[in-house]
Amino acid sequence: MIFHLALAADWEDAVKTGEYRVSTLGRTLDEEGFIHASADLAQAEGVARRFYLDVTEPLLLLAIDESLLNCPLKFEVPEGTTEAFPHIYGPIPVAAVTDATSFTPHP
Repeated sequence: MIFHLALAADWEDAVKTGEYRVSTLGRTLDEEGFIHASADLAQAEGVARRFYLDVTEPLLLLAIDESLLNCPLKFEVPEGTTEAFPHIYGPIPVAAVTDATSFTPHP
């Protein structure tokens, strides 16, 4: 199981189209080349503290069954960190999301 923070509106759009294509805040899969994800809940909470504290729109934490992805998944270490993060190199099928839970980042 891996995780992704999503705006509720973006997830609602994905449910309508059958796939999720947002990489991160304000960037699509096409713009970024992959979808950012977290390896576990602690990593997702760290991402939320760093990048999502000022978000006022409703957020969801998507739980993704990586065995249901139809694209490559790579664990990569972003520049400036020593921590590996899962990067999803394609759209996420809605069926791969096993749970979409309301999420509020905490400082």
